Amino acid sequence: MAFQALYSWEANKVPITELIDFAWLEPEKRLALENGTSDFSRLLFLGTVENIAAIDKKIQDHVQNWDFSRLNRVDLAILRLSTYTLLFQNDVPPSIVIDEAIGIAREFGTKDSFRFINGVLDSIRKTLDGDSERQETMDPS
Repeated sequence: MAFQALYSWEANKVPITELIDFAWLEPEKRLALENGTSDFSRLLFLGTVENIAAIDKKIQDHVQNWDFSRLNRVDLAILRLSTYTLLFQNDVPPSIVIDEAIGIAREFGTKDSFRFINGVLDSIRKTLDGDSERQETMDPS
């Protein structure tokens, strides 16, 4: 849900206030969500948006031979969300973050998106040596 909200925010310029309630989901799916699931998705989405400059800088530092402005929007949304998690969600192991990103890329990205995303996120992970660069989770509210 956080990925879909982030993609809509970037691709369609949908206001944040219209995305944080996940209104695009069918009503029965929205009702079936556990509060923890929607709360965590909201935290990921808002945290990513709040820290977008630092996240984009980190991605730019690790995208080799590629113009950042030409990144596929699906790939960019996955990279942004995953980079936020790597940098600010200290309780989530980097290997889990990368595995989840690869899964989203396989489902929503192009044929080779998962390889590209894996490479970029693994490069970012390697710079987080001993979690010294991982930051305190910010409350996006």
